[in-house]
Amino acid sequence: MRSSEVIRDPLWDNITLDDTALSLVDSAPFQRLRYVRQLGHAFLVYPGATHSRFEHALGAYHLTRRTLAALDARGELAGVPEGDRLAVTLAALLHDVGHYPFSHSLEEAGFPSHEAQGEARLTSGVLHERLLAIGGPLFPRRVVDLIRGRSGSPLQGLISGTLDLDKIDYLCRDSRMCGVPYGTVDVDRLLASITIVRDGPAGLNRLGVQEKGVSALESLLFAKYQMYRNVYWHHAVRSATCMFKRAARGAVRRGVVSLEQVAGLTDDELMHLLVVKDKSPLALALRERRLYKRALDLPASEVKAAQLEWVAEDPDLLEQVEDKLAVEAGLEVGELLLDFPARHSMLGVDLPLRLRDGTVERLTDEGRAGHLGLPRIAQELYRSARRLRVFTARPVGTRQPNWTRLLDNAGTPLKQSDSR
Repeated sequence: MRSSEVIRDPLWDNITLDDTALSLVDSAPFQRLRYVRQLGHAFLVYPGATHSRFEHALGAYHLTRRTLAALDARGELAGVPEGDRLAVTLAALLHDVGHYPFSHSLEEAGFPSHEAQGEARLTSGVLHERLLAIGGPLFPRRVVDLIRGRSGSPLQGLISGTLDLDKIDYLCRDSRMCGVPYGTVDVDRLLASITIVRDGPAGLNRLGVQEKGVSALESLLFAKYQMYRNVYWHHAVRSATCMFKRAARGAVRRGVVSLEQVAGLTDDELMHLLVVKDKSPLALALRERRLYKRALDLPASEVKAAQLEWVAEDPDLLEQVEDKLAVEAGLEVGELLLDFPARHSMLGVDLPLRLRDGTVERLTDEGRAGHLGLPRIAQELYRSARRLRVFTARPVGTRQPNWTRLLDNAGTPLKQSDSR
């Protein structure tokens, strides 16, 4: 049996996989991630954005091992069981194993979360069997709890939270592969500043950051804001995402494919099904890059955002409103799509801060005097990144409606009629 294998990575250079990790990587569910793009349809805008969930998972695993090595060298893992260290490393490797084709699009469309799909894959089937062989009967649940953010381990914060290493890898990797300068993070400084501290009235050990790492943490948060504004929520990326969501929902509704089947497909398998079997005009237009164009593009600061949260939160209502507005604009059903993406915790911060004198305070969205000013303007940055858009298949011509008036009122009557 191989003792380890070194993989060349364009971001982190050499990634070493030990025998335990290889036993999971060399499985069909994990190998499927090679064919699931990390950024969904962003490659239609940034041609280099064809990197996959597979390499991102390896990157998260690599950063986790680096961080654990740094903590161990400082003696901070003395009270952490060996099983927790192994579990957190494998949780980083497996955290995206339940991802749907084309990134987060289908979760936006109302499909069950990828974390739930991942839990299903880790509690039955080949990955479950291999986790049992690695750590015994309780080990798969230990890994799942870390991925789902419900573990009591002091290392939980490496998998989910302000400092989770998944975030560090995807921001750096997405920036590199898209060829944009927005995702710059001081990774070495940030990893070196991660620490375990006693936190809260109960004095539990939790993951935190040393005072020297605050500026590096701020670089992470600002990189996240810039990547959302310039890449993830780019207007053409969002147009393609909306088209894909509508096509996939239609295929499931018509019984062409089930939710369970979709969860096991790759990007290309699902697109082939939508184009060839379902004969979806939206999917065909996507394949040929005939994207819907913007008929309206407004920053969140110029709309009544609170009244429009249903656009991101209620996919069924969204389709009804889209079709109603399409008719009013003189378009065919399906030729108008609405988009108002939401990520309310985009710049959220909640973790212990160890000061230079050894005392511990807490960094939150309110920041701290003299430290981390970015969260104090988080809502303003979020509003500047978020935009309300109407995409149409063709120009609406002389029948250009008063979009803001229609949108202010569109969801309410339908909501009321649904409740009767």
